[in-house]
Amino acid sequence: MSELVARTGRHQQRYEAGCRLVAGCIPFKYRNRNCEEGDGDGDGDGRSEKIVEVLMINSTSGPGLLFPKGGWENDETVEEAALREALEEAGVRGHLKDKFTGFFSLFGVSGAWVYKRSLAFQEFLGYYDFKSKTLQDEFSPEGLCKAAMFALLVKEELESWPEQSTRQRSWLTVPEAIECCRHPWMQEALEKGFLKLYADHMISTSKEANHIDSPVHCQGIFD
Repeated sequence: MSELVARTGRHQQRYEAGCRLVAGCIPFKYRNRNCEEGDGDGDGDGRSEKIVEVLMINSTSGPGLLFPKGGWENDETVEEAALREALEEAGVRGHLKDKFTGFFSLFGVSGAWVYKRSLAFQEFLGYYDFKSKTLQDEFSPEGLCKAAMFALLVKEELESWPEQSTRQRSWLTVPEAIECCRHPWMQEALEKGFLKLYADHMISTSKEANHIDSPVHCQGIFD
C-alpha cells in the first residue's frame, strides 16, 4: 500500500473564464536497442538507437488509454500540478525538461536515424480544450476544461502509488499510443505537441548534422 495520498475534492480548483484548469503530461523514456538486430531484414549496422516510448494508464470509466492529468489547484504551479498528477495516477517521477545525445527513433524502426548533440528543450506542449460532463459544476456549468500538457522524462517508476488499485501502466511506442488514446484532445497533444516538439528540434539541428560523419535519415519518422 502506498503511503502517498492522492488529492481529492475541488475546493482549491482553479478556473478561468468558465473553464476548469487542468494540468497533465506525456511521460516518456528512451529504450536502447542494439541495431545489430536490424528490423528483421538483416540490415543492422551495429549501432544502437534510442526508441521513444510513452506511458499511458487505463481509464476508470471506459475503454482506451489516457495520459495522467487532473485539476490544477490554487496552492501549486501548473508544473507542480503536472508532476503531482503523474505521481498520483501513474506512479512515476521525472523531469519536465530533457537533454539527450545520440541516435533515436520515435517510431521504433531501423533506418530512422537522427543525430543529436547534447540538447535541452522546453517541456511545454500546449493548451488543449475539451468538455467533460463529469466535471460540470457551478464554476464550469458546461464542463469546459483547458489542459496544460507537458513532456515528462521519467526517471523513476514507483512500485506503489496512490491510484495503484485502479490504474494500470502501459509503455507504448508512439504509433501504438496514437491508436490507443481514449480522447481526441490527448491524441492531438501527442501528435501536434509531443511529436512536433521533436520535429522542431530535428530541423533546428539539421545543419549541425551535416558536419557529422554518421549519416542522417529523418524521412519516415513523422509521416
